Amino acid sequence: MEFRRITGLPPYVFAQINALKAEARAGGRDVIDFGFGNPDLPSPDVAVAKLAEAANNPKNHRYSASRGIPNLRLAMATRYRTLFNVELDPDTEVVTTIGAKEGLTHLMWVLLGPGDSALVPSPSYPIHLAGPGFAGATVITVPMHDPGASNNDPGDDFFDGLLEAWNKASVKPRVIICSFPHNPTSACVDLAFMERLVNFALEHGVIICHDFAYADLGFDGYHPPSILQVPRAKECCVELYTLTKSFSMAGWRVGFLVGNAEIVAALTKLKSYLDYGTFQPVQIAAIVAMNEATDYPGQLRAIYQSRRDTLIDGLKRIGWEVTPPRGSMFIWAPIPEPYREMSSLDFSKFLIEEADVATSPGVGFGEGGDGHVRFALIENELRTAQAIRNMRRALTKLA
Repeated sequence: MEFRRITGLPPYVFAQINALKAEARAGGRDVIDFGFGNPDLPSPDVAVAKLAEAANNPKNHRYSASRGIPNLRLAMATRYRTLFNVELDPDTEVVTTIGAKEGLTHLMWVLLGPGDSALVPSPSYPIHLAGPGFAGATVITVPMHDPGASNNDPGDDFFDGLLEAWNKASVKPRVIICSFPHNPTSACVDLAFMERLVNFALEHGVIICHDFAYADLGFDGYHPPSILQVPRAKECCVELYTLTKSFSMAGWRVGFLVGNAEIVAALTKLKSYLDYGTFQPVQIAAIVAMNEATDYPGQLRAIYQSRRDTLIDGLKRIGWEVTPPRGSMFIWAPIPEPYREMSSLDFSKFLIEEADVATSPGVGFGEGGDGHVRFALIENELRTAQAIRNMRRALTKLA
């Protein structure tokens, strides 16, 4: 049987790692799992309590609003004013999405079609590479380097690659997808980079979609900038924000597209045909999270930074040097030199089989990802210390 849209998708290499994890656990082994970026920390208590309360009200069991209930969009606009000094009209510049993946995928449907193209970093979060293809468009990749790959700023290297790809393109791209702090490389940028990107978009008539999944996860005093902080950014930019990492509400599926009113209206129109929004008690609880648990993202950030430090310090002690990320919830680790004859998939399999440690192979994130593995900061410090001991025993070639 023939299918559409999925035939061009690459093999899901993470499935092989998941199978090895399941096999090891079935055999009674304790696998320490850094593979999937699935937050292990609880959602805010006030949000959980409000969810239970709202779910007990039968009025909330009906269809909700596809664009998000008004107070949810208002809470998002208020958060942007507080965090970034960015004014958003909750009626025209904010639409709720069922998580960022749904939002980005359907956004591509209204921005791209056959004959169009998009510039996308690679390696990248898989939906960034697949989303334009679902809309029938062509993906043009731009190399994204990890922070330790050169003496240059990762943003500068990316911008140089973007210019090169733009100049080579026979049909100029309509959309640029980017995400900072970046998954998987953890590359971070400053507001000056965002200004360069916006100026480029204004000059060339291109739309920027910035996936701001790790907006609240900057370390060592670094505060990730919103692209909407740049003057005139709303003329050409939209941004995806989600409660998944900021409030540890991954399974709740609450995200937002904010920015350019015409683009927000286009996605809103499409979604009105596709869904009735997130379950209304979830929307109500999300309002409470943003309005009443305002300190929670900072608490989560401190926990992730402590986990980062524990893992980075431990890897260094066993002879595996990795540049500490300034943001995101990941460590993008080059495979140690004595093991670089192995692919990232083989190295990830080796770590499970010999060290009971699960990581994500870099090849799963697209071109340029091989040669790395990604650690998600989803294990506590004690479990991380055990993982370091396991890897010390397994990685016998390290000094």
